Amino acid sequence: MSTFAGRAPAIPFILITVLIDMVSVGLIIPVLPPLVGQFATDAADHAFWYGVVAFAFGISNFFGAPILGRLSDRYGRRPVLLVGFLGLALNFFATAMAQALWVLVVARLVGGAFQANAAVAHAYVADISSPEDRARRFGLVGAMFGVGYVLGPVMGGVLGDIDVHLPFYVAGALAVMNTLYGWLVLPESLPQHKRVPFEWRKANPISSLRGLAALAGVKPLLWVVALSNLAQFVLHVTWVLYCSFKFGWGPKENGWSLFVVGVVAAVVQGGLMRVLLKRFKPERLVQMGLVSSATGYLAWGLATEGWMMMAIVVCNLLGFTITASLQSLISNAVSDREQGTAMGSVASLTSAMAVIAPVLGATLLGLVSPLGPTHWLVGLPFFACCALQICSAVIAIRHFARISRTEQAAAFPAAP
Repeated sequence: MSTFAGRAPAIPFILITVLIDMVSVGLIIPVLPPLVGQFATDAADHAFWYGVVAFAFGISNFFGAPILGRLSDRYGRRPVLLVGFLGLALNFFATAMAQALWVLVVARLVGGAFQANAAVAHAYVADISSPEDRARRFGLVGAMFGVGYVLGPVMGGVLGDIDVHLPFYVAGALAVMNTLYGWLVLPESLPQHKRVPFEWRKANPISSLRGLAALAGVKPLLWVVALSNLAQFVLHVTWVLYCSFKFGWGPKENGWSLFVVGVVAAVVQGGLMRVLLKRFKPERLVQMGLVSSATGYLAWGLATEGWMMMAIVVCNLLGFTITASLQSLISNAVSDREQGTAMGSVASLTSAMAVIAPVLGATLLGLVSPLGPTHWLVGLPFFACCALQICSAVIAIRHFARISRTEQAAAFPAAP
């Protein structure tokens, strides 16, 4: 395998890269809405333009992920990651200095495209991992996302209390630091003999997803990825508004609840995954995780006290194993030459769900909010997430059962 500066590619290099990346992104989570609000004339105008900014990020991420993934299959992971980090740095600085709404929208368009380098990081992990080890290592990457999700928003809230622009400057500085780290330390993971020519046809998000769906056993998993991620993003969009409306939570309570989510994600994906994978195959973890997650969504929608929300997060441990297990199954179905394209396609599909989720979640919450915080139907967004997750579970269970029957038939052919 190729090396850089005498170093062989290893998982700690990319984990540090992902952690710095996620902390820089997490920093801006608490301060982007108030920054947009500085340019708005009233609450309705604020909500509209924040929706535009969020949409700009999601749609550019949708198109950017497969392009960066395919470029990394052609030129290697390291140079594409470096360009991505530098682009993020410029985006953060431009956002901090924006004097008009259109500048914010353009900056988030750029940011969405370059934030797609998370797909390249997953391809890096696939390059240096055996098929049997990918689920555990994708779990480690997920743990870094969880740690970044814990540290970033907390730091952003503290810095934003000083100046709403300060977290963007700090995020830009971290992105620059990540660029320097990658330049000086991060080795290349993709050897020259495994690289493939760049084709715009395969970099198109629609055609890349079609190509991925054509692989044996992958198409049903893409449905599972889409539906489960849509449920997760609806949860993210409505969590703060829902908890504020139903339980009267303020920034402190919402911040601690997100802290619990990040800690549980890091613990499960960083440590518990190793234990679970010794006992269960990734296919089994996907099924158990989807059932656990569906139950969790139902419980969140029916919760009557604020403490229950965080207790349910802790009880839904298996729900945090879904993403890593699905990514390992899809990665193992793809050749070593197509890992960047595959991970880019999955990231593109995920970002498409992130575009749909705000519309769905906000609409559902808006429909039931006039009923008052004590009405059971106020949990409608979570009930919808539960339904989406049940659909995902049914698709996954039927898919894996069909594969099992096929394998058994191949192992024990019928007597002539």
